[in-house]
Amino acid sequence: QVQLVESGGGLVQAGGSLRLSCAASGRTFSTYFMGWFRQAPGKEREWVASIYWSGGYTYYADSVKGRFTISKDVAKNTVYLQMNSLKPEDTAVYYCAAGRSSRVPTDYWGQGTQVTVSS
Repeated sequence: QVQLVESGGGLVQAGGSLRLSCAASGRTFSTYFMGWFRQAPGKEREWVASIYWSGGYTYYADSVKGRFTISKDVAKNTVYLQMNSLKPEDTAVYYCAAGRSSRVPTDYWGQGTQVTVSS
């Protein structure tokens, strides 16, 4: 059974940084894309970034390119999202996801972690 557990959310001032973690378990993820999504109140869930587990190729939404960095630690089976230069509009619940067929993975989801950026 696949489990994705996010952590690292919190309250931060605009311009600050946070690092989210996603601990993955339940299968071998070597052929999976791992991704981060976010959902702000009253808005649809949007894709933020992805990484291919084996090759390390990374992909970003335009809204976060240059500010966010997705990475992985194979030994810990963990994916990270380093978020710098945070803006109030980055406030959302952030979800970790995994999938095999697309670089926007949607097969498995974590429970989410709240990120709040104050102005």
